[in-house]
Amino acid sequence: MPERQQVELREFHLDGAVPADHRVRAVWALVEGLDLSALYRGINAVEGGAGRPATDPRILLALWLYATVEGVGSARALDRLCDEHVVYQWICGGVGVNYHTLSDFRVQNGDVLDELLTQSVAVLMREGIVDLTRVAQDGMKVRASAGASSFRRKKTLRACKREAREQVTALKKELNEDPAGSSRRQEAARERAAKDRLERVKRALDRAEELEKEKATRKGKQAVRVSTTDPDARVMKMADGGFRPAYNVQLSSDTGSQAVVGVAVCAAGNDQGELVPMVDQIEERYGIVPVELLVDGGYNGHSNLDALEGRTTVIAPVPQPKDATVDPYRPKETDSPAVASWRRRMKTASAKRIYKERAATAECVNAQARNRGLLRFLVRGLDKVKAVALWYALAHNMSRMIAYEMLGEAAA
Repeated sequence: MPERQQVELREFHLDGAVPADHRVRAVWALVEGLDLSALYRGINAVEGGAGRPATDPRILLALWLYATVEGVGSARALDRLCDEHVVYQWICGGVGVNYHTLSDFRVQNGDVLDELLTQSVAVLMREGIVDLTRVAQDGMKVRASAGASSFRRKKTLRACKREAREQVTALKKELNEDPAGSSRRQEAARERAAKDRLERVKRALDRAEELEKEKATRKGKQAVRVSTTDPDARVMKMADGGFRPAYNVQLSSDTGSQAVVGVAVCAAGNDQGELVPMVDQIEERYGIVPVELLVDGGYNGHSNLDALEGRTTVIAPVPQPKDATVDPYRPKETDSPAVASWRRRMKTASAKRIYKERAATAECVNAQARNRGLLRFLVRGLDKVKAVALWYALAHNMSRMIAYEMLGEAAA
């Protein structure tokens, strides 16, 4: 029979509770080797300033990296694990954390995370594991934290803005006239929620006006609709054929190592306009343009081929014409030199063989991100969404370092 009332005194050694070859030790080894000066500058002690010591950024960084690898994507879930799981307690080392601190750290340091991604690839390049000779790019639609019913037309958004402003005014009046009528904390929370909704509706209206200007240059009569929950999200066609609010996450990976070398997030439903910006990003990060770029048919627009002519060699499939008697690899009279060269190139056995590496690289990297929980964003706004995407890229590169045994005995 279980006996749960017995009082026992037990010896406990936190470091001894985690095996020497546990993956969490490799995570900590990586974090200790990163340049985190940008994070420490924000928490430096100021003479004469009041406050308490800040949580070491290494702890927060290690917690989120390990949690991401383990498929934990919620700050509240991570907070519970820090109380209940010995591995997360080992990372904390007796330092208390809460979900507010964890949530804020995850999305407020996008620029630092972007720089850390560059650092991680630079380490792999220094070891000769990444050379950026051949890079594969692919996008994936990730569900946004917004419902389809939250999308409104511009006329409805104006009405929502009036209602939200009236609600904020009424709450302020109620709080000023009868402060003792209810808990000040509850009233303050209600006022903050109303102000937040008003701000989101304002952003939605601004975004609707931007989309209307963009639409004026294109054909189509469908009315512009924007979400009041997440104005940056767009309704996209998903992999299952359905339409839901989502973001388009672009990951670019080195084919030799499968390391992620570039990350971008957009609200476009297709990949046509994401190829040239990714090449520019890679060149800005590492000072190198990939020799060959492997992409699927969603990127092979003629404008992309023309823009990248002379910079990199695009390896992308040639679409099959409706007329079976037409040779798709034969240049057309209307083709530019770059497009004609691409058609001739993709007819060769060498280009077809190289293209097979795309699925083994880009789709594999995307699948691993899905397996780690990148199915739906729990944050809202393009900047916060990109920060979360960067966490997945960093966690992936860390896993590649562990696979290459670059993080000491703990990584073996």
